[in-house]
Amino acid sequence: MNKRKNRISNVRVLTASAMLTALSIVIGIFCKNFLNFGFGLFRITFENFPIILSGIMFGPYVGALVGIASDVISFVLSTQTFAISPIVTLGAGLVGFVSGAVFRNKAVMTEKKRVLLSVFSAHLVGSVLVKSFGLFVYYGFLVVWRIPLYAAIATLEAIIICVMMKNKNFHHFLNLKGDKNDLQ
Repeated sequence: MNKRKNRISNVRVLTASAMLTALSIVIGIFCKNFLNFGFGLFRITFENFPIILSGIMFGPYVGALVGIASDVISFVLSTQTFAISPIVTLGAGLVGFVSGAVFRNKAVMTEKKRVLLSVFSAHLVGSVLVKSFGLFVYYGFLVVWRIPLYAAIATLEAIIICVMMKNKNFHHFLNLKGDKNDLQ
């Protein structure tokens, strides 16, 4: 019976991860093709939201794989004129990895605090530091404006994830065992 439960769990993780990857790709392509400002280097996008969610839901390694797959596939399918940057792809993977690793850390007691810390840490490491460095190295553009932009995006994403975590059906899907009043 335990083998069967593990197999069903793996199918659930694979299916949900594929759906989150597809969601990130669609958001990424839409933003890369239609919401570009400043030759494609300035865009307001929530393509990291599904990547962060995958890290929170399934852990750092699944989050990293969703981030890398999302970045590579959305680049291939978009009409972007720049060459792919492995550093930017690494940053997308780190968004998922950091969000999952920080959320799994039980030192911060409440889920709300773990969500806030994981979202802001993921954006700081993956989006602001690594992706900005990749954009600078490969394209020569200094992108300091990403700091306030991703602070605002991270705030909105953290609020949305906290609201989602309050839903008992979402909580059941995650199989989280904790106090349901943690997010209040």
